Amino acid sequence: MRLKAWLHALVLLCTITVFLSGCGSSKPSWTSFEGAANEKSFPVPKEANQRDHSAANLEMNVANYSLPGLKEDDLFPAAYLEAISEWGWLEDEEDQQDVARVFKKDNKVVQVTILDDYFVIMMPKANDKSMVRSLEVK
Repeated sequence: MRLKAWLHALVLLCTITVFLSGCGSSKPSWTSFEGAANEKSFPVPKEANQRDHSAANLEMNVANYSLPGLKEDDLFPAAYLEAISEWGWLEDEEDQQDVARVFKKDNKVVQVTILDDYFVIMMPKANDKSMVRSLEVK
């Protein structure tokens, strides 16, 4: 009887381990989007979770999102670039980098930086016209 209980416990433990390891290794799907917290007209994957950001930035409006499976060393996801374009944003090719990209739409400027398991969306605050001008001049 005891052996049977131990066998059931072992099977349950193995099942839970397999289930949890499968859930933790998923990659972002990049299929559905919603507006960013700091710019509603800029797409963010629905599966991303907004992170708290305690540091105050006087010049930039910053939104941080966690997205497990996102890797800084990978190329900027093509599906995300396509969604950004579909939402009407144009990439500023001169400011293009592997992990950071700049996009423009209707006199608005947004920078997206991708890091391991999270990304950051930054844009100049509306009251800081000098910062907007410096981004436009580039």
